[in-house]
Amino acid sequence: MTSKTLKKSVVGVAIAAALTGAYSINSEHALWPAQASAQQPKLASAEAAAGVSAATPMTVLPDMSAIVARNGAAVVNISVSGTAKNSAASFGFPELDPNDPFYEFFRHFRGPRQRGEVPTRGQGSGFILREDGIVLTNAHVVDGADEVTVKLIDKREFKAKVLGVDKASDIAVLKIEAKNLPTLKIGSAANTRVGEWVLAIGSPFGFENSATAGIVSAKSRSLPDDNYVPFIQTDVAVNPGNSGGPLFNMAGEVIGINSQIYSRTGGYQGLSFAIPIDVVMKVEEQIVKYGEVRRGRLGVMIQELNQSLAESFGMKSAKGALISSVENGSPAAKAGLEPGDVILAINGKEIAGSSELPPLVADIKPGDTAKLQVWRKGSSREIEVKVGAQKDTSVASADDGGASQGRLGLALRQLNSDERRQIDGNSGLLVEKATGAAARAGIRPGDVVLSINGEPVSSVEQLRGLVAKSKKRVALLIQRNDVKLFVPVDLG
Repeated sequence: MTSKTLKKSVVGVAIAAALTGAYSINSEHALWPAQASAQQPKLASAEAAAGVSAATPMTVLPDMSAIVARNGAAVVNISVSGTAKNSAASFGFPELDPNDPFYEFFRHFRGPRQRGEVPTRGQGSGFILREDGIVLTNAHVVDGADEVTVKLIDKREFKAKVLGVDKASDIAVLKIEAKNLPTLKIGSAANTRVGEWVLAIGSPFGFENSATAGIVSAKSRSLPDDNYVPFIQTDVAVNPGNSGGPLFNMAGEVIGINSQIYSRTGGYQGLSFAIPIDVVMKVEEQIVKYGEVRRGRLGVMIQELNQSLAESFGMKSAKGALISSVENGSPAAKAGLEPGDVILAINGKEIAGSSELPPLVADIKPGDTAKLQVWRKGSSREIEVKVGAQKDTSVASADDGGASQGRLGLALRQLNSDERRQIDGNSGLLVEKATGAAARAGIRPGDVVLSINGEPVSSVEQLRGLVAKSKKRVALLIQRNDVKLFVPVDLG
């Protein structure tokens, strides 16, 4: 049986062969688009042919042309380029044992193996949020990119600066240097109803400004490895390249960002998922303001409550989130929560299922107090918890974009409390990825950037500002394991 898989819908990465100049498409993403056609029924002639009475009620499909015409200009195509480690395969041929009789043939035919990094390419979609150049897309569209280009429907192209990405919600915020750009009207996914019509605009397989439509199939879907997003499920055709594009309601308002598909084959099969715009806007606000996303944390493991478990706990219905374990020293442990407790509500919001709890907790500001309604040993009680901060949930780019895109080439995040204790300091940023100038200078993932030109750094935004003020070179003080050293970086 073919296994079901969840796939991010982004155009496959193309790897340039160093000697031949040929490109091959990653087989995981090289999907064939299905072709279909539909015609608007001619009601009058259909009724006459079938002998249907004029009084018979008819269902007329919505005309979405006005929504496309009004909003298409604010939907953008996003292309990315970067580098990837060369695999064991040599230019599409499997690795052969040197003693294999075909080894010399392939070696002479293709030339010597090229190790190291090779160019990569990819495409996705996005939309303009604000007329000063703020663009939203999926984090997986720009993940690992050294250069991001935003192309408008009028053919203008801009090098984009990645203000930040949040992998937990799969949201990325970009900035292009332009003014008076067309924008989209933001709606609310909370008011969306199952069964209502929705429309997607994006660049599937690179076909820019393509529109597809369907209905909302379900709300608040929880997907594997996506604990903080209550996805909108639709049957809108979403394919590689649609990632990051907007999902509209019939009022022409954005209610989500298309992100994933569920498929047996890797292609669209009627199940697509969008990130609710309410989640998107909260992430965007924090990235622009702080350069990262701050989420609340309880420190518990939870599971779904079924009817049998509910009855064993003396509950009348299987509602709530069952705590299966409590992390030692966590906010939940300090508040007295125990395995076997069932969280029925948080800050007055009832919990119908376990998947509803994580995004609600994540929305609470670390340090604030949450009031939990908890079922324990046959009765309900209220427990207050001082919410902690979620660990390692964001990665923000410190590249100074626009004309100086990639000057430093570091993807960084703030240190958590354990990491700060390890380096015995209050400042510093952990290197998640090093490319470009920083990589050439010898900086690598796991290093901690303590200062730039002698000034201690404690936030990505601060470092970005210091890089912007620098000329050709900067001196970074880094800590690697137990050793501190200055590294000169030539910004060019």
